[in-house]
Amino acid sequence: MPVLPPNSPAPESSAATGSSGQPRPGLHDVLIVGGGLVGASLAIALERIGLDVGLIEAAPAGALPAVFDERNLSFAEATVNALTALGVLQKLRAPSGAIERIHISRRGDFGRSLLEARRYGRSEFGRVVVARDFGEALEARLAELPRLSRYRPTRFLGLAPTDGAACAVRVADGGAGSDGGERVLRAQLLVAADGTRSGVRDALGIGIDEHDYGQTLFVTRVRAARPPDGTAYERLGDEGPTALLPRGDRHYGLIHAVASEHAAQVAALDEAGFLARAQDAFGWRAGRFLGCGPRSSHPAIRVLAQRTVAARAVLMGNAAQTIHPIGAQGFNLGLRDALTLAELIEHARRADPGADCGAPALLAAYVERRREDRERTTGFSDGLARLSSNEARLLRPLRSLGLFAVDRLPSAQSFLVGGAMGYRGDVPALCREMAR
Repeated sequence: MPVLPPNSPAPESSAATGSSGQPRPGLHDVLIVGGGLVGASLAIALERIGLDVGLIEAAPAGALPAVFDERNLSFAEATVNALTALGVLQKLRAPSGAIERIHISRRGDFGRSLLEARRYGRSEFGRVVVARDFGEALEARLAELPRLSRYRPTRFLGLAPTDGAACAVRVADGGAGSDGGERVLRAQLLVAADGTRSGVRDALGIGIDEHDYGQTLFVTRVRAARPPDGTAYERLGDEGPTALLPRGDRHYGLIHAVASEHAAQVAALDEAGFLARAQDAFGWRAGRFLGCGPRSSHPAIRVLAQRTVAARAVLMGNAAQTIHPIGAQGFNLGLRDALTLAELIEHARRADPGADCGAPALLAAYVERRREDRERTTGFSDGLARLSSNEARLLRPLRSLGLFAVDRLPSAQSFLVGGAMGYRGDVPALCREMAR
C-alpha cells in the first residue's frame, strides 16, 4: 500500500487534481472527507486563505453528491453573509427566495407568533435556496480554486498508523464496489464532514448520542393558489411540523412530518392524496395546494457526537451534530463550524506562517468557541421538536401562552430572531461581514 511522503508528487494514477487537472501532492495542511454542503464550503474558506487543502469526495467529477437534491435550504442572514463573502451565492443560477417574516402556529392551540424582519431593521431574515442549485454554485466556485486537490471518486477506508506529526488516512480510488488501488494520504489536520453516519467518526472511536423522533419528513415543492410573499410558515402538529418556505420560483418548499408508522402509507399516496394530507396538516394560509414536485423522505433522528475533536481531527456538520430540521438550523450550524475552524487557522498562520493546523491548542480553542452555539442550537431544536409534537392536553395552554408571549414580548422575539438569523454565541467574522 503506497504512502505519499511529504512534498512528493502524486502518482499519475492519483485521483487528486486541481482546477488545472494536474496531479497535486499527497501531504496537505487540511484533508477534508466529504464534499457535501459543509465540506465544500470549508474547502473554499481554507483555500481562500492560502492553505493546501485536499477534498475526498465520493461523487465522480461531473456529478453532485446525493445531498444536493430537491430539498429546500433555509439560509440565515449570517449564512448569506458568509457565502457571499466566499463568492458562492454569486454563482447561483436560479433565483432564491427572501424570508421577510416567519409565521409560527400549532394546530389545535390558540395563538400564533409573527416575526417580521423590518421590525429589526432588516429587509429579510435569510433566503431559501434549493439544495441542487446550491450544489451547482459550490461546484462552480470549487472549480476556480487553483490549490485545491480533489480526490474523486474516492472512498475513505480508515486511519493509517502515524508518528503523530500528521494524520494519515487510507483511501481507495473509485466509487463503491470498485477495485481501485488503496493508498495513504497525510495531512496536519483531518476534517470529518462525511455526514450523519460518519465513517471517519467511527474510525476515530467517537461515540454518539442518538434520539429517534419517530417522524419521517417528506420534502417537495408545492404550487399554491397564493404565491410566496416572503413568509416562511412553521405549522406545528401532533405528528411534527409542516413548513412552507418561500422559494424564488413562485413555489413553496414543503417539509411535512408524519409519524414513522404512517410513512409507508403516505409514500404510497398519489399527488392528490399527498396534497390533501399536507393541506389538512398545514391549513389554508397559502390557499389551496395545486400541485407538487417529486417527493423524498428522510427519518428525523438526532445524532450528537460525544466529542467534536480527536488528535489531529475535527468533526463538523452532520458528522458532529444532526438535528431536527424544525427551525432550519442544521446547515447554518455546520457552516459556522467550518468558518470558525478556518478563522482560527488563519489567525494562527498570520502569527506564525508555519503554524500547525492540527495543534492541540488550536483544536481546544475550536471546541471552546463552538460550545455555546452548538449547545444552544441543538438544545433549542430538540426542545422545540419534542414540545411541539407532544399531544398531552395539559401542554396545550402552555404552548399557546408561549406563542402569545413570543408575539407580544420583545425580549422573547429577540431571542428567536437572533437564532433564526444565525447570531448565537461567538460567530465567525465572515458571518457578520455584511451586517456591519
